[in-house]
This record gives sequence, structure tokens and C-alpha cells, in this order.
Amino acid sequence: MGSGGGRLPIPGGMGGGIGGLGIVGVIIVILVTVLGGGGGGGFGVDPGAADAFPQAPQASDTGFEGQAPDPDDELTQFVAFVVADVQQSWDEAFTRAGRPYEPTRLRLFTGGVNTACGQASSATGPFYCPADRFVYLDLSFFRELSERYGAPGDFAQAYVIAHEFGHHVQNLLGTLPQVNQLQRERPDDANELSVRLELQADCYAGIWARSAYDDQLLEEGDLEEGLAAAASVGDDRLQTQATGTFDRESFTHGTSEQRQRWFLVGFQDGRVDACNTFEPSEV
Repeated sequence: MGSGGGRLPIPGGMGGGIGGLGIVGVIIVILVTVLGGGGGGGFGVDPGAADAFPQAPQASDTGFEGQAPDPDDELTQFVAFVVADVQQSWDEAFTRAGRPYEPTRLRLFTGGVNTACGQASSATGPFYCPADRFVYLDLSFFRELSERYGAPGDFAQAYVIAHEFGHHVQNLLGTLPQVNQLQRERPDDANELSVRLELQADCYAGIWARSAYDDQLLEEGDLEEGLAAAASVGDDRLQTQATGTFDRESFTHGTSEQRQRWFLVGFQDGRVDACNTFEPSEV
């Protein structure tokens, strides 16, 4: 990891319950996805590119667009349910903190898709585009998650969705200029900042999982499925599967242990204030 060290400036705190929004919020500067490390694919956005895109109109409702798959398909319905619940949970959290939540949409695609961040293929994996504030997902990724990465189960799929919506929450918290500036000033720290960003999104996914638990939506074994999914996309595991070894300096998402640990932090604590992955200490 980079050697720049130091702590990102944190905006004024707004603590309290699951909706405490005082923690630093960051957005993807070099666009990375849940499979970014170790041969999983992904496409890059120039560190300054997000500033160049015009602001996309905001969706007026919690959104799901099932363009390619059959809308009556069981998996499509499950994804739509998770999207609605994730956004309702964050809307309630923001409301408790006295801030508006601006919903985004999840857009399903097959094969490839054009976005405000550029063109992406299914090999990219699920991703959040900060320029248009959409989450993109090819449902075939879930088959890979189960068969290639050994993380089956509906809650493993829910973890992936909640992680990407965690990036939208980071966007709404408004510290993109801070992170952009840090990326430009400390390029050697770009990977470390990316890891901390992704671990915070894992923590935010855990916060949603806690709200789902409190609403009695979880079944026995669901939490274990989420943890298995977090571990399956750790940089160390993906790189080892691809090459037989791993290079910590090239990590962009964090190790399997880190990803599980921060998901659990969010689940166990349930507050955004607990998800400070930007402390100078090793995460």
C-alpha cells in the first residue's frame, strides 16, 4: 500500500443510530468493481473524469430496471426486492439524520451496456457509475459468484447489491472532491484509498444487513452466505486463484479477512459512524 499515510478530513459529524452520517463519504475515483482485483476485470475512469460529466437527473423513486431479463423471473424479482429494501433502509437512515436520500436505480443488462462512465461488458462485474448514479448488474455474475467463486445463496447476491449501493451512499455523503484531490496529490496511495473505499462499502452493506435482520428478513444461514461472498472476492483470494500468488501493493479491494471483518462491523454496530475505514492505521 501507499506510504502517504494521514487521515482524510471528515465533515461535521451527525451521529445517532443506523443513520449517523458523520463518517467520511467517498466515491469511486478510479472505477473499481466487486471483482476488480486479481483478474476479475473492470474498466477504469480517469481520476478527474467524474467531475467532467454533467449531473444526471435523479430518479424520483426507489428504482429497478429489468430491461433484459424476464421481469417475471424469480431472480429478477429477488433483485428488485433487495434494491427496494436497501434504498428504503438508507432513506430511513438519512431521514433520521436530517438529510434527504436521493434514490438511484439498478439497471440490469446482458452482455454489455453503455453508461456515463463508458461502455462496460459483463466481465466488468457489478458496478456503480458515479457520473449517472446508476448501479449496473448482469445477472450472469451471480452464477459466477456461486460456481467460480464458491459463494452460493440468495444472501450472497444481496451482499453484492448492497455493496454497490454502498458506493451510492458514499457519493451522497459528498466528499468526492476530497478524494479526487488526494488521488491527484498522492498517486502512490491510489490503491490504498481504493481498498479503504471498498471496505467502507462492505461496512455499509453490513449496515443494511443489520436493518434487514432487525426487520426479520434474514433466515438461518444468510449471514454466513454474506460473509462467504465477501471472502470470495478478496484480492488475496482472487489473485491467488489467478496466478498462484498475490501482491499486496496491487490490492484495490482488500483481503478476504478485511472484507469479512468490515461487513461484520457494519452488521454488528449498525451505524455509519462505525465504518471509518479511513483512519491512518492498517484496516
